[in-house]
Amino acid sequence: MKTASKAALSRDDADDLETRILDAALVQFAKVGVKKTTIEDVARQAGVDRVTVYRRVGSRDDLVQAVISREVATLLTELAAMPERHDSIDDLVADIFVTVVTRWRTHPMVERMLAIEPERVIMKLTVDGATTFAMCVTATATTLERAVQCGLLADSDDLMTRAEIVCRVVHSLILAPHGTTPLRSDSELAEFARRYLVPVVRG
Repeated sequence: MKTASKAALSRDDADDLETRILDAALVQFAKVGVKKTTIEDVARQAGVDRVTVYRRVGSRDDLVQAVISREVATLLTELAAMPERHDSIDDLVADIFVTVVTRWRTHPMVERMLAIEPERVIMKLTVDGATTFAMCVTATATTLERAVQCGLLADSDDLMTRAEIVCRVVHSLILAPHGTTPLRSDSELAEFARRYLVPVVRG
């Protein structure tokens, strides 16, 4: 029993240490961008030595990926609870779309990176972004399955495909936010979702 307790405590401590490192990396990335952030900066911000950062997370690129994955996972967890809050699939899709787009548009790290090193964002969301994108598609499909369980959507064997199409639209809006269709306000985003994404989700 004592051994098990110590092991559990050790895992908790390890998780807390990694959280501190990722929190510190997020602060640094939002402040000066990735290119100007060093492992030493992150270690100092987290109150640990640089060896600990390398051992717990890895290189600077590993830090970027870990921070992005954590931020995406946090958002997806929030989205998973949305089906229970709505009475129609139209409202659910609009809520998800507005939440995701506005969250990334106003995220301090994403804003900083898009402003000073957009090429890195493009790499992380395209060439190096297969795992993150797959996670988003799977989570979106799971949310649609929950919508089916809540009676908001008819069941179908292609929910994963519909989820991927919606995710690709969101993906493109993050990479290329400027276009001919005005999508700045929440109301404009919601109207776009109701008119163009709901039909995709309904199938």
